[in-house]
Amino acid sequence: MQKRTLGKSGLSVSALGLGCMGLSYGYGQAVEGKAGVELIRRAFDRGVTLFDTAESYGPFVNEELLGQALAPIREHVVIATKFGFDIDQNSGERRPGLNSRPEHIRRVAEASLKRLRTDVIDIFYQHRVDPEVPIEEVAGAVRALVAEGKVRHFGLSEAGAATIRRAHAVHPVAAVQSEYSLFYRDAEAEILPVLEELGIGFVPFSPLGAGFLTGKIDGNTTFEPTDFRNAVPRFSVEARKANAALVTLIEDVAEDKGATPAQIALAWLLAQKPWIVPIPGTTKPHRLEENIAATAVQLTAADLHEIDQALSTMTLTGERLPAAALKLTGL
Repeated sequence: MQKRTLGKSGLSVSALGLGCMGLSYGYGQAVEGKAGVELIRRAFDRGVTLFDTAESYGPFVNEELLGQALAPIREHVVIATKFGFDIDQNSGERRPGLNSRPEHIRRVAEASLKRLRTDVIDIFYQHRVDPEVPIEEVAGAVRALVAEGKVRHFGLSEAGAATIRRAHAVHPVAAVQSEYSLFYRDAEAEILPVLEELGIGFVPFSPLGAGFLTGKIDGNTTFEPTDFRNAVPRFSVEARKANAALVTLIEDVAEDKGATPAQIALAWLLAQKPWIVPIPGTTKPHRLEENIAATAVQLTAADLHEIDQALSTMTLTGERLPAAALKLTGL
């Protein structure tokens, strides 16, 4: 597996990470524990070193799964987890809204360390920007954890450009995590230029458009009742049909390159900047292998220009998140 460095942080990781949320949460029924451990370890055996989770995935169960899977190989991997939702660390009760008060950040860090079976969190992201807590206080709280050796790097998820600047001024931000793919390119307007200026790495989640860019989802696809896509506007039947032209474009490029649509979508992201590290998730070993093979797919400048030109003629339909979830982003 190729390696990449997340901005000026000096943190070297595999060119593709593994987003672990879907193993436990969000996409319907969770995988059985043994199967989840096996998939995570298979990813490591294939060269993946960046593993992404959060306290809110479950809550807690995804961190516990990752801790179990990575404990024997802890010194060889980079673990990223997140704080920011108002979750009771003892009961797992989800309270409404966000909570990035410094004392809560510390409680989450201590609990996450135990669940992850480690003594240090490599990247500790604020999951969503809390409008009730100045970002300077958040950065200061993480800075204290870094000084104590409990956290190595500070990250932000779904934060706007101004917030990133303010946080970075207090403590260096190693990585920003936001949605970015051929299905959603808003990060290009403000976020990517700021990250390049400040030397911050970018970790796109949903690099395959929550599965849409694989070409395996169409207007006839049904999702399990607990799959979050049931509530996402761009996954309505009408939106899926309206956005089919994007999938056709990717399939055409894939055929020309002897690749799959998923591999083209990931290769496109990897070609944007050398400090971008996508974190596709999957529950299936063969999809894991397919995603990893994307690192060998080369898109030329002409390929990228052709894709951009085609995209410029398309109008994609549907918001990427439900209205309530969009309000929690800082974008």
